Amino acid sequence: MTDQNTDADGGSGPSPEPGSGQAAPVPLSKSAPEPLPEPASPPEPEPLSAPLPGHPAEAADAPVRFSRELRTDLLLGLALIAGSAVLGLLMGLLWERVAPKVPLYADTSDIYLSDPEGEQAITADAYFAIIGAVIGLLLAALAYWRTRARDVGVGVPVGLALGGLLGGYLAMRLGVHLGPSSNIIATAKSVALGKTFYGPLAVTANGVLLAWPGVALVTLIVLTRIFSPKPSAPETLWAQPLSQASPERSDTP
Repeated sequence: MTDQNTDADGGSGPSPEPGSGQAAPVPLSKSAPEPLPEPASPPEPEPLSAPLPGHPAEAADAPVRFSRELRTDLLLGLALIAGSAVLGLLMGLLWERVAPKVPLYADTSDIYLSDPEGEQAITADAYFAIIGAVIGLLLAALAYWRTRARDVGVGVPVGLALGGLLGGYLAMRLGVHLGPSSNIIATAKSVALGKTFYGPLAVTANGVLLAWPGVALVTLIVLTRIFSPKPSAPETLWAQPLSQASPERSDTP
């Protein structure tokens, strides 16, 4: 057997002989270990797009925002009133055309109803209410559709109510003016005795004037109730961790 050589320090094992098939030991590296990578810094929180409630910036912007919303509501209300006035004139023209008139005839002593059991006056009131209700429904639907992107303020309902009253009044006055003359005696003298003529067109039930604004307000409430998005709960910006919450007291000693 051959002698086993040791290295100069005496700490290594026997050196393998050439051809013995044993792998040579790999010397340990004495260089310094590589530094560990630095941990990634956490991302900075993004600034809030809107100031928190009670923030000085929000408090300073509140009067400006209130003034802007008030001006918008005022313009919407005035636009609805002006549009209702125009629609009221068109309603008066239509009502005078479709509403039945009360037939009359006269002799040498008095003026009589040609159809004593007729319901022309009630039918005229019904036509007035129906036309006004249809206009109020369509106008309220249009107002909601145009303002659905913003919160409905006081301008829309007030404009619909006042505009409906104004439009109904103008329609009544125009229809009466365009209809037969209100001077029945003069009209009876202008026609031959016993010949039928028509009495003045009139609204006998003043409650029909409320059909337009009433239907408009009900339509606006229903559309707002059905199609407006429901208010969501405010986003929680901070909550106390459960581990720091105070433990519940036990009733048992």
